[in-house]
Amino acid sequence: MKRLSVFLLLVLLIGAVPVLAHHSFAAHYDMQKSITIQGTLVNVRLTNPHSWFFVDVKESDGTMSRWAFEAGTPGGMIRNGYKASELPPGTAVTITGFPSRDKQKVGMLQRLTTADGKSYGMFGPQEAK
Repeated sequence: MKRLSVFLLLVLLIGAVPVLAHHSFAAHYDMQKSITIQGTLVNVRLTNPHSWFFVDVKESDGTMSRWAFEAGTPGGMIRNGYKASELPPGTAVTITGFPSRDKQKVGMLQRLTTADGKSYGMFGPQEAK
């Protein structure tokens, strides 16, 4: 009986790990502030649990910095029509989103717009609004 109890406890703990690993966007990002960043896309990483957009930004003092923006799930982006070839490295983008609470150069993507006006939201392509 003791072995069965230990086994069931382990199964419950292992099952809880994915739940603990997921986080709330509001816990990491300041949803009361909005930021707008203009720069050049370096990379789009479609990895679970969330996609990431990396952008090089020229700061006001002339230095370059790299920003990272967290977006929706890769599956959600692909289902909505996103294709990796749409946003190659070097694409000029403007991103609006929410800054990280820890003041790093990280944010939550709300909208990404290319120089030719294509718009992408947290889960991929969007119609112009």
